[in-house]
Amino acid sequence: MSDAGIPCLWMRGGTSKGAYFLATDLPAEPDRRDALLLSLMGSPDPRQIDGIGGADPLTSKVAILSPSTRDDADVDYLFLQVFVDRPLVSDAQACGNILAGVGPAAIERGLVKPAGDETEVRIHMLNTGEVAVARVQTPGGRVTYDGSTEIAGVPGSHAAVPLLFMNIAGSMCGALLPTGNVVDLIDGVQVTLIDNGMPCVIMRATDFGLSGEETRDELEANSEFKTRVESIRLQAGPMLNLGDVGKASVPKMTLVSAPTKGGAISTRSLIPHSVHASIGVLAAVTVATATRLEGGPAAALAISPPDGRYVIEHPTGLTEVFLEIAEDGSIRGAGTVRTARKLFDGNVFPN
Repeated sequence: MSDAGIPCLWMRGGTSKGAYFLATDLPAEPDRRDALLLSLMGSPDPRQIDGIGGADPLTSKVAILSPSTRDDADVDYLFLQVFVDRPLVSDAQACGNILAGVGPAAIERGLVKPAGDETEVRIHMLNTGEVAVARVQTPGGRVTYDGSTEIAGVPGSHAAVPLLFMNIAGSMCGALLPTGNVVDLIDGVQVTLIDNGMPCVIMRATDFGLSGEETRDELEANSEFKTRVESIRLQAGPMLNLGDVGKASVPKMTLVSAPTKGGAISTRSLIPHSVHASIGVLAAVTVATATRLEGGPAAALAISPPDGRYVIEHPTGLTEVFLEIAEDGSIRGAGTVRTARKLFDGNVFPN
């Protein structure tokens, strides 16, 4: 760090935006690092008016990159959620959307050398200990963000960034179903407590007197609904082996309902208290997995695709993920296609 500011790539990854830093440009001590990030983002403040955050959980995110500490990866990636209205920085989860920008950022910052027209970047996700593989378009040895791929929630088209996740079941909770049950009962509501890359609590919208097609604003205004969901979340934390989640951004609370737009299932998610404009990549993978659990809240509502490609409906459109199914019916891997774009490369200044 210096008076000249801190080198920063501000990027859109999937349906999120965040600041991408090299670990060497930030304090090594977590407390000092988090205090700096709160200052840079402008938290706590609902508008984040004195920082670069976008006054929304989806635009108040950080990726910290460094050379990989393991032989089977090229880069280490730590994701941090910077809360908007609280002085809190959380590493309790991964982020599959911000992950979409990690491969391009690693090449931009010289951590990975381009290899032909497409460069494979193996990413060690420090939050979960898993490795994801991103394929980045690098014609002429440079990252390109131009392309024809469209994703819901992002205007226009951009270069595709395919992502593949392997062995992510129980990535944060130790098991796909930490309680060993497809269905648990919390506050009289049937839930599936599941982690296939993202700890989620899957619940039927109808159990809250909802259709599941409510808008984000309608759910935000429903204080009774949000109070009930938070009560379930706090009880689900220890059951998911996450401990006290009062100050954590996980688990993701996800309502499911029958699809209405040609997808496999419809969702409404909270992260953890604000209603998500879309759905995170790893949450979408976990929801798709839940649809395969007979007797669970999601299974009876879902229309399962024959080819393993699941279209998950959410408030702003559709997110497609695919599940790689083993012969015994277990899920061997999962993937999705995201896009990313570099928004600025420069220095950012703390208060």
